[in-house]
Amino acid sequence: MQTIERRRARSLSADVVDELSKRMRIGPLRPGDKLPTEAAIMQEFGVSRTVVREALSKLQAAGMVRPQRGVGTFVVGASRAKPFHVDSSPDDSLAQAIALIELRIGLETEAAALAAQRRDTSDLAAIKSALDAIEAAMDQDMDTALPDYQFHLEIARASHSPHFAAVLEALGPTCVPTAFLKTADGNEEGASEALGDQVRHEHLGIYDAIAQQDVEAARAAMRGHLVNGRERRRASKGPQEPGRS
Repeated sequence: MQTIERRRARSLSADVVDELSKRMRIGPLRPGDKLPTEAAIMQEFGVSRTVVREALSKLQAAGMVRPQRGVGTFVVGASRAKPFHVDSSPDDSLAQAIALIELRIGLETEAAALAAQRRDTSDLAAIKSALDAIEAAMDQDMDTALPDYQFHLEIARASHSPHFAAVLEALGPTCVPTAFLKTADGNEEGASEALGDQVRHEHLGIYDAIAQQDVEAARAAMRGHLVNGRERRRASKGPQEPGRS
């Protein structure tokens, strides 16, 4: 049931993206216009705040909107759209999903190493806050995608090299995959618990290395986490037919 609910939420966010994109292409939304508030979008589409925020993140990653803290989110003109874009939709093929994780391996491994070297106390507090949010979501059996993304984003910011965070912001929260594994007897729930424990251990290893300012350990911990994530993503798709991704 939880898997179905998560997939439905992802589908709903795609519906919101499609409709808002259409309004930006053909009207009534024009460059410089302010989007409706999150509450208004929630009411119009009958969706949760999480769905709305995921949709807005996708639009921002596509360079179609620009958030302004404390003011709202605005439509971006074509001349201001971001040239960099990677489609990180969870509905992509397995090959595309693996390619995205491999991009993150190259990017975030070095970001974690720099974070261990350069982080300050406020950076560490932000990373810990995101880690605690993941733990809270796991304990309540809630979707961890958004706090998980925030954890990785805060590490990129702690590198104090702004392009790392800029790329992750362009990718958006959907770059964090949600894998659903099954045990040999088909017990998805048991596999989910084991998976949760493994991911929790990996996240804690990354945090500890950054906290201790151990550059090589942080690099290795992040690489191990993302490589494991790649294999979990492969496993979640099951065996592939010859010639199929």
